[in-house]
Amino acid sequence: MFPIKDSVPKYSTPVVVYSIILVNTLVFLVQISTPDPEFIITQFAMFPSYHFLPDGTLRPGQGLFDFLPFVTATFLHGGWLHIIFNMWTLFIFGASLENRLGSPQFLVFYLLCAVASTYAHGYFNAASYVPIIGASGAIAGVIGGYALCFPKARLTLLIPIIFIPLIFTIPALTYAVIWFGIQLLQTTWEAMRPSMGGGIAWWAHIGGFIAGLVLLPVFLLFAPPRRTGTVTRGPWDRLH
Repeated sequence: MFPIKDSVPKYSTPVVVYSIILVNTLVFLVQISTPDPEFIITQFAMFPSYHFLPDGTLRPGQGLFDFLPFVTATFLHGGWLHIIFNMWTLFIFGASLENRLGSPQFLVFYLLCAVASTYAHGYFNAASYVPIIGASGAIAGVIGGYALCFPKARLTLLIPIIFIPLIFTIPALTYAVIWFGIQLLQTTWEAMRPSMGGGIAWWAHIGGFIAGLVLLPVFLLFAPPRRTGTVTRGPWDRLH
């Protein structure tokens, strides 16, 4: 289910969402243009076996710098489709949530979801030497927060069936429930047949999503009042 637009009015420019998209894009361009992309992955991706003991506890004796990959890993991507899909999904859900929480609060919310997602992946894959990269775990937290904040918002979705695009709308809460259910099913399937894994960090999605659900009520306490007035025009207004 590929989200196309949502029905929530935007009353201000989501500067943090745009900034995160810009940073991710610049980092990705550096990744694909550098003569040694593996160096970037080695330095800034999160390797579970480096940070966790086999029982899932954090390795002792590590300093603050050692834990930077829990954040920096979410600004790395493995290909054009990876970053395009992630950044578009962040734009759809993040723009509305930033408008509701306020820009500074949204930035902290996003980064905390990023840390929660990489931690969850590392905890459940403590023996893995495979690095985790990608913003999808942090974006999962944004999806969870969005669903709680705007449960009745209408999401326009695209499902490609062979060459026929199927476009329909569903409530945001329904989308979030279906999306989370898919993550749980995939995690269960790969736990039963680990050799069939597709390289997707499902636990990062689950951890980020749950973090978004838990953190949102706290951040709403510090959010500005709901705003009304002139709606900010943007790309979503040209998608009908």
